[in-house]
Amino acid sequence: MKHKVMGVINLIHETDELEQLTQGRCLATVPFGARYRLIDFVLSSMVNSGISKVAVFAHTKYRSLMDHLGSGKHWDLQHRQSGLFVLPPATDDIQEISRGDLYHFYQQRDFFNRSTLDYVVITRSHMVCNIDFEKVIQYHLEREADITVVCKQQDSLAGKARKVSMDDEGRITAIQDHYGRMTSDISSMEMYVMHKDLLMELVETSLAQGQDHLVRHAIFSRLDKLKIYGYMYEGYLGIVNTLTSYYRNSMNLLRPEVWKELFYQPGPIYTKVKDEPPARYLENSKATNSLIANGCRIEGTVVNSILFRGVHVQKGAIVSNSIIMQNGMVGENSFVQHSILDKDVRVEAYRDIRGADSSPFLAGKRKII
Repeated sequence: MKHKVMGVINLIHETDELEQLTQGRCLATVPFGARYRLIDFVLSSMVNSGISKVAVFAHTKYRSLMDHLGSGKHWDLQHRQSGLFVLPPATDDIQEISRGDLYHFYQQRDFFNRSTLDYVVITRSHMVCNIDFEKVIQYHLEREADITVVCKQQDSLAGKARKVSMDDEGRITAIQDHYGRMTSDISSMEMYVMHKDLLMELVETSLAQGQDHLVRHAIFSRLDKLKIYGYMYEGYLGIVNTLTSYYRNSMNLLRPEVWKELFYQPGPIYTKVKDEPPARYLENSKATNSLIANGCRIEGTVVNSILFRGVHVQKGAIVSNSIIMQNGMVGENSFVQHSILDKDVRVEAYRDIRGADSSPFLAGKRKII
């Protein structure tokens, strides 16, 4: 990247309605697309855009996050001077953890103050997209904006997102929270570009005024004082923060045009590498229009489904329009349709499990059905 930019992936108080899928993990590490985690998309986009210093502001249930990110080597972010920094809360006190992201940004202010980088790209982890941040930075500089918000114009995005209104010049005139009733087909992608000094000013000034949240308080209240513009993103976007949106965006991956755009344009999506043997298809097995990861063993039938590493579909079993996560097992002659099975879930023989397309059946981790 031509400009001096650092990335911040803000996991503090992300909107999360994924029920049992986030019972033991944070939203950022929810498995997606047979071998990835949600955070992989925005993190890979930053790396592909030349951002070599990325901070992840962890909040709660971040053990799986630490395990997944490690030293950052899978994203080529293991270098000391730049690299990947996972910043957990400064305290275990429940009252302090429950405070907004402005407080946590302030607690980590030394991280920003010691950096020689000029600009900050702040994102969330639940926006599934492949975006070139270099173009966003260029737009930000051309408009001489104080803050640039990445937006998407689309009638329905399934997940929950803030609605945005813009004037003819692209300046944002109004933003509403996820539960607002604004009539607009433009949604915020929760990606913000601003100068590092402005961010620190917003953090300190807003906290001094008793405000607690960066977007809801520091940015909402300054729409008329700051030049805040919207950058319109044209690529594929999946907002994954509800159970329905998780299922629908996962099923969208079975469309070749979505898969090719999301995972390879403008750059590849990286994840933690796990060496597994190729998927094994036994005699009389059948797999149609499905994503099946390495290490799977298919003896039955898989149709329009996504199988993560190490899944075993036994003889006579049928898996249809479903998502089965790592090391899951579907027993002989069982039928699984419109369902989401978390990791290590075992479906015993001769079971019939059916959900609905709009409300899939969900089974939590290590459950025997």
